Amino acid sequence: MKLYADRFYDFLSKPLFPKSRWLLAALVIPLGFALTQPLWRISMEAPQYPNGLTLDIYATHLEGGNGGQHLQEINTLNHYIGMQKLDRQAMKDLDWIPFALGALLIFTLRCAAIGNVRALVDLVVMAAYVSLFAFGRFIYMLWSFGHQLAPDAPVKVKPFMPVVLGSKKIANFMTHSWPQTGSVLLGVFVTGLVGVLVWHLIAGRRAAVRDAKQAAPHLAESRA
Repeated sequence: MKLYADRFYDFLSKPLFPKSRWLLAALVIPLGFALTQPLWRISMEAPQYPNGLTLDIYATHLEGGNGGQHLQEINTLNHYIGMQKLDRQAMKDLDWIPFALGALLIFTLRCAAIGNVRALVDLVVMAAYVSLFAFGRFIYMLWSFGHQLAPDAPVKVKPFMPVVLGSKKIANFMTHSWPQTGSVLLGVFVTGLVGVLVWHLIAGRRAAVRDAKQAAPHLAESRA
């Protein structure tokens, strides 16, 4: 068992393949563009809004459709049911996302330049954590908006869970919630990282099996 552990630790210390370094450097491109594109879109339709209302969530700000007019309309509707106003202050839980993506960008470049397999593993774990934590905070934020309703609201509705992914009817509104270009770019980045890591793991496994076969005759001779 100690032999296998030593080999595994030796493998973690090996430098990355040259092609892997170029791939990691290329993955910085979709990650960087993810900061400029909407991560998520929430939209709704109703008889009084046949063309619908849209709200795009960026890593840095919120943007309503029709030059921001839709955000004002959504906040007016939310006011009647006692939901808090949608603005960057209300969604301050997401303020850390630009810094997290910036840190991932820097660590990816560092790993591409001087990293080894251990650094690649750390980078994949970090990227997975940021992605899952951000999505979890987004779900909690939606839950808070739907459950923390003002008791003196003009229109009384039961606390509800807004749609996270897909479509859902709330009162006379059909609401939709779908990932956008920014999330797709983040998915490309994370998938690329996992692919590079799997490539190294497979290559490391093959190298370990090859070394074990080459070492087997020498072990047999030493025992004899």
